[in-house]
Amino acid sequence: MAPPSSASQGGGLPRFTELRRHVEGVTQKSLTQALRNLERDGLVSRTVYPTIPPRVEYALTDLGNEAEALTTAIADWSKANADRVHAARGAYDARTGQA
Repeated sequence: MAPPSSASQGGGLPRFTELRRHVEGVTQKSLTQALRNLERDGLVSRTVYPTIPPRVEYALTDLGNEAEALTTAIADWSKANADRVHAARGAYDARTGQA
């Protein structure tokens, strides 16, 4: 999923439907709950514009940007070390007789 701070196709902040397109298989209910939890935790801000239909934009807060940096670092580490993790799992499985 593109981070909420990323600019949308037309420039500006991503809207709900744009976020939903970036998360394959997510239901509207699940995404709504996740965004509400992130907002409650102070990681995402939500701005509602009084239009018809209502326009809602999401952005990472400063706290969210800090968390994004950490999760990006973990994702990068995971990608860089995936072969080592799989090798360790194989060695463990061979040693313990698991398949």
